[in-house]
Parts: sequence; structure tokens; C-alpha cells
Amino acid sequence: MLGPGYTWEDLGKGLRIAVTPDHKFGTDAFLLSDFAAPRRKDTACDLCAGCGIVAALWFRREDTSPQRAYAVEIQPEAAAQMEASVRQGGLPEDRFVPVQGDLRGIRGLLPQGRFDLVSCNPPYKPAGTGILSREDPARAARHETMCTLEDVCRAAQYLLRYGGRLCICQRPERLADALGQMRAHRIEPKRLRFVQQRPESPPWLFLLEGKLGAKPFLQVEAPLLIEGEGGFSKEVLRIYQKEKNK
Repeated sequence: MLGPGYTWEDLGKGLRIAVTPDHKFGTDAFLLSDFAAPRRKDTACDLCAGCGIVAALWFRREDTSPQRAYAVEIQPEAAAQMEASVRQGGLPEDRFVPVQGDLRGIRGLLPQGRFDLVSCNPPYKPAGTGILSREDPARAARHETMCTLEDVCRAAQYLLRYGGRLCICQRPERLADALGQMRAHRIEPKRLRFVQQRPESPPWLFLLEGKLGAKPFLQVEAPLLIEGEGGFSKEVLRIYQKEKNK
């Protein structure tokens, strides 16, 4: 049950999501959700789901609305937010499934080899680096204290059917780690896109897709630019489902 301090964020198309100061979302969640773009027949799973934003956004568009989406989150408070979003936020109760549990024990949570898509917006900072956040929720979201890239790829390998996709976002300095862990778990990197604030700016994020059991071939796509004339770029406006900059 949700405690005090939560608010509702309007996602459009009659959908709302419950957020709190501890469990909220940023631009990277929108970018990952759009990059992953499941098909209508897909069974999908979002790991490290937080408040459920990545999977929730799939239901704004009919063409990226999966047959069913599971959202796995270890922190009970965030899982409670997802459950509230299903009850009161318009998410389809029979198709959006919150799962409270540890992805490191994925075998006890979800069936093997049944998923067409797994997505994850994982902690960005490797264990033993950076200044740890004081609050537990922020520490779990930002630092690899509860799961690592290896844990994410191992869970995805278990969940995915042959040819199924894993889509993640991460900081550029972790690119070699992400490529290595995907390949170590038979998930071949197939599509890579860097995210830049402006054309002259260095990337601050990358989006990476791998396929279980696929042959080697990596397509590097044109950078996704955040800023455009008058504010957001046309592509970011599309992702946010806005017609123009205000």
C-alpha cells in the first residue's frame, strides 16, 4: 500500500503512473522504452523496473503495446507504486504485471525461455566506484549494490527465447562492460545508438540491443540528439508525444 508523499504523473492516452521522491523517472526511461519498442504479440519483461515507467510507456501506443509486460523490481515500495498504477492509473490489469523480487533469483519469479523482449535501465555505477548515495533507494538505483550488468545479462539469458532481444541503456564508459557481458551470456550485440545533448556534445548515454543466439553483426545508428530548434529535437518530441516545444 502506498504511503504519503506520492503523486501522479500523466503519461497521456489515459494513463497515469504513481511516483515518489525515491522512485521516479527521467529522460533515459523514455528513450529506452522507445528504443525497445515491443511488438503487439510480444511477451516482454522490464528488469530494475522502479516505478514501472519503461513498461508503462509501451501501453501509450497500440503498435508498441505488448501482449503482456512483466515489471520486476526488488524494492517493495516501488512495487507498491506499480500496483497502484494498475489499480488507479489505467494500466491494463491483465497485461501489465508487477513482480516484486530479486532478478538474481529470476528462476523463482518467471518462466524460462518465454520472453520476446527484456529491457533494463540498470544501475550506472559499478560496485566500488563513486560516492554512495546515503538513501537506500537512490543507492540501489545508481550503484551496483543489488545487481550488476552480469546479473542483468544472466537473467535475460534465462528469460529470453532463442532470437529474443535484450535492450539496455548505460553510460558510455560502461560500453565495453555491456558488450562483454552480453556476449558472455550468448546475447549478441546487434544495435547501438549513442545519445547526445547536441551534435557537438559527447554522448552521455547509449542504447544497446542484443539478440540471444544471433550471429555477430553490430549496427551503429545515427546519434539521438536531445536538443533541437527551440528546445527538444523532433525525435525527442515524438518520444514524449508532444507536438511542439512550448
